[in-house]
Amino acid sequence: MDASTSELPLFPPLQAYRSGMLPVDGRHTLYWEECGNPRGVPVLFLHGGPGGGISPRHRQFFNPDYYRIVLFDQRGAGKSTPLGEYRDNTTPLLISDIEALRAMLGIEQWLVFGGSWGATLALAYGQAHPQNCLGFILRGIFLCTRAEIDWFMYGMRWFFPEAHAAFVAAIPPEERGDLLQAYKRRLFSDDAQVSLQAARDWSRYEGHCLFLKPQPEMLQVFDDDVVALGVGRLEAHYFLHQGFMEEDQLIRNIDKIRHLPAVIIQGRYDAVCPPVSAYRLHEAWPQARLQIIADAGHAALEPGTAAALVAATEQFRLQQKFD
Repeated sequence: MDASTSELPLFPPLQAYRSGMLPVDGRHTLYWEECGNPRGVPVLFLHGGPGGGISPRHRQFFNPDYYRIVLFDQRGAGKSTPLGEYRDNTTPLLISDIEALRAMLGIEQWLVFGGSWGATLALAYGQAHPQNCLGFILRGIFLCTRAEIDWFMYGMRWFFPEAHAAFVAAIPPEERGDLLQAYKRRLFSDDAQVSLQAARDWSRYEGHCLFLKPQPEMLQVFDDDVVALGVGRLEAHYFLHQGFMEEDQLIRNIDKIRHLPAVIIQGRYDAVCPPVSAYRLHEAWPQARLQIIADAGHAALEPGTAAALVAATEQFRLQQKFD
């Protein structure tokens, strides 16, 4: 494993051995890539956001000699086109995209790995297609309930008041009673500059709240316009529609995946997706292992969380289960 970069216990950097663009309808085309062992056990990486996109670091959670690592940018994110496109962008459509990618790659079953919104999508996908899943590695649980959305829009200010003050600074006081609608008007404005500025403000807000300890270099990622447009527009879009799911749908449907091995990895001081959601999921799914990281916030690349994620992929490699 590679401990030379930011002292993270990741596997060494690796290149994709193939990649491509997959048209999924008349509007959206998805970027996808594979790395690791072409004959290995397939694992699907689902990025967060919605709209966050993948990065080369995400390949490094997996032993490349064992795993056939599949990553893709969800609709409107990263290298997928059109960037930030919210039309024809729903959770059922993302699930159908995953199935289209699985069929194109000729994969029968795969381990599903997702954090934050990626964990949300992993649960929704698994509940729709349990027969295609080997198990789940889930981090920073977000169940897309009204309470969690309200926490993101308002509650995080209890821990990051300065970040929240910057988030609302451009919103007139009379509109701050419904920040989601206020941001909707700006993010989806016909004025491209207004939309981009709102996306930047949204993305910076989230970026400032991710880590237990400040990570200035990571804040630069959330200042990137590609990331901002994907995260700002698509998170608001999915929040406005409560993830295109019914309230507590992911908890109610847990019986569909209860038989599959799973681990839930959660930062104790996660201010973006507070631990209560991971606890609720574990209460409904006690067969899944819950691991609380005592010195971590929300981000996957905090040392304790990264170590736990790598340990989980290694345990599945060795045992095909999580103790």
